Amino acid sequence: MGMNSASIATTVRPSRVVPFKAARWFYPAAGVLMLIYTIVGFQLFYFHGRAYPGREITPPIRTLVITHGVAMALWIILGIVQPTLVAIKKYKVHMTLGWFGVALAAAVFVLGLMIGVQSARYAPPGATIMGYTAKQFMAVPLISAVAFAILVAVGVWKRKRPMIHKAMMLTATLATISAALNRIDGLNNLYFGTFLEPLFGPSLFAVVTAGVLLLIRSVLIKSFDRWLAVGFVVLTAIALMIPIVARTSAWDAFASMLVH
Repeated sequence: MGMNSASIATTVRPSRVVPFKAARWFYPAAGVLMLIYTIVGFQLFYFHGRAYPGREITPPIRTLVITHGVAMALWIILGIVQPTLVAIKKYKVHMTLGWFGVALAAAVFVLGLMIGVQSARYAPPGATIMGYTAKQFMAVPLISAVAFAILVAVGVWKRKRPMIHKAMMLTATLATISAALNRIDGLNNLYFGTFLEPLFGPSLFAVVTAGVLLLIRSVLIKSFDRWLAVGFVVLTAIALMIPIVARTSAWDAFASMLVH
């Protein structure tokens, strides 16, 4: 009798192993990757209070640089927290925190524009950055900031369609991450001096990262993620556009107007 009871109990309450759904954790993991890029690229700034490659932060814009750095760090951290909340099904907290994210994105956008203009304004005469003059290089932060704002806006607009929302938010972060990647010499040395440098400018590894993430995501969900693919195409187009626009006379006139 005892054996029968035990058998019935085992049958009624079998042990269940909940499978680990790797696809659910793709976006939190991608956020962690963005954080690693940020820490490695901006380690001089966050840990030593200095600008790349070890110089003092330009005094007239020191407060602006620090404010932008803090805002960007918060955005990167939010890029881990928000998809993690979704992964653990804390949807209400995710939605509530999302409005803070909207305000933070607006701050990142405005500060990005300001830092782009002010960095060019206070650049030493004749200074070059990755082969660009200060006014030419201004195209990198300004166009990236505009792309960031547009992608975030689309993500917020499509917040009730998770596939689009998550893809656009990650792409928005990727649109700005070249600032960190540009400060990792080991990566830059892999393509500086090759045909890829004038083609992609400072954005090559942001595009490479987007492509790798698209591949991983598609494998995890066993289907081609068309919305992340859209983000990849947009990011590639921006990367190819910046070096062309930066060297035009129209951009020179526009940049001169902003600086002076």
